[in-house]
Amino acid sequence: MVTMVKMRIMLVDDEERFLQTTQKMITKKGYDALTATSGAECLKKLEDELVHVVILDVKMPGMDGVETLKHIKQRFPLVEIIMLTGHATAESAVEGLKLGATDYLTKPTSIDELIAKAEEAYNKRVVLEQKIQMAEAMKKSHI
Repeated sequence: MVTMVKMRIMLVDDEERFLQTTQKMITKKGYDALTATSGAECLKKLEDELVHVVILDVKMPGMDGVETLKHIKQRFPLVEIIMLTGHATAESAVEGLKLGATDYLTKPTSIDELIAKAEEAYNKRVVLEQKIQMAEAMKKSHI
């Protein structure tokens, strides 16, 4: 039997007010939520924290969301990423999906929609982790 770990979300956005408000709402719904105000801060926190789903703003100064996505996928391939765009830039959402993002949301979005997308991404990750465990178990049994 697989024990379900509580989903941990990281919000990455340069708008501090959005981060604080959204983090409070996610926490009220019973989930753990971390925040980062830049791509660099996000990558640093991923080294120390178990995060299942990253909700990543596309437009940020310095390292933008697409660049951050590339780094996350290289270093933390199991982390699911949902791109968040406030500028309805369809091209960046498409680019993000091609680079491995699970989905995208446009700002403003409801907290329920955000959590529903995060749950879908988390469930996808859980299935992937189970497949990896089964493959590893089969490999060991054939040694």
